[in-house]
Amino acid sequence: MRRPPPDAGVTSAQFSPRLAYRAVLLALGLLAAGLLFKQLSQLALLVAISIMVALPIAAGAGKLQRFGVPRVLGALLSLLTGGAIVAAILFFAIPAFVNQVQAFVAALPTTVSHFEHGLNQTFGLKPGTVTRDVTHFAQSYTQHPNTLLGPLSSIGMGVATGIGALVVVLISAIYMAVSPRPLVVAFLRLFDAGRQPQAIDTLERIRGAWLGWLRSLCVDMLATGVLLFVGLKLDGLAFAGGFAIFSALLAVIPYYGALIGAVPPVAFALTLSWERALVVIAIYVTAYQLESRLMPESVRGHGMRLHPAVVGAGALIMTSLFGVLGLIVSVPLVALVIILVDELWVRRYGSRPSAERELVSVTDGPTR
Repeated sequence: MRRPPPDAGVTSAQFSPRLAYRAVLLALGLLAAGLLFKQLSQLALLVAISIMVALPIAAGAGKLQRFGVPRVLGALLSLLTGGAIVAAILFFAIPAFVNQVQAFVAALPTTVSHFEHGLNQTFGLKPGTVTRDVTHFAQSYTQHPNTLLGPLSSIGMGVATGIGALVVVLISAIYMAVSPRPLVVAFLRLFDAGRQPQAIDTLERIRGAWLGWLRSLCVDMLATGVLLFVGLKLDGLAFAGGFAIFSALLAVIPYYGALIGAVPPVAFALTLSWERALVVIAIYVTAYQLESRLMPESVRGHGMRLHPAVVGAGALIMTSLFGVLGLIVSVPLVALVIILVDELWVRRYGSRPSAERELVSVTDGPTR
């Protein structure tokens, strides 16, 4: 009697109905996960932002509690104080920035014509071509704001949705700041008794990193705006206020924000002369050097220490996933990933000397 081929049973098992059902269920599960990923990622981002907002509120409430102020009242006072500071900055900065932008666009034809005159002599362009195109481009945004705001709809968040999300974030942050202990206890129950000290340590690292980012960001934006405004004003460059506010807002993007913020004033100075452009470059370099040296050690020492390549890659990924909000909070999210990888993988399975550990540390806080 002829024996069946040795791989006949294997071939039959490979095409068994049970295996086919499992493959179909796996495909359906992956499809459902892909469809739900965007909604779940947006929810995860709102939760992360709520925690970021709750951290400074909880810190302020904790300090007020030492003076006998109830924690609920301290949290509300901290939120109102922070909101008042932000509102005051927006009240004074936004109108000035809008006026500067409008004045810049109004003077744009004359500015570009001066620059075009030099280009025409160099490259033989048709007179008026560059001036007309640039002016039309700028006016299409200033006279029709919907053109500028249109791309924001691609992140799936309209005005009503944005206001609702802001209210939810603030309410959630208040509850977290007022009573954080039940949330921490519930989180620690996910781990056994032997893992809980490491979980607490990880939470402390994330808390220190995110609070340090908020502190350094606020100081960085304020110092950058003031120093650039003073320097550009002393140089006599027009629209100094608008350029300074623009660069201060871009401080939310570390490393690359400084480069992007310097492009408009340098380009504008080029329309005047090469010497003026070099002076503006020197002002920006000096301002950022002074800002980094004058920042208090207590603030700079707890800020993020991330490689520029990591920041750039993280910003691209977070922007593609979450849109504009992802870009704004890309640094703390990248720091969160690095801390989790360090705690869950590197410290458990990797090995490195203490000097290397200090070099690649995410924060400058005390090492363990």
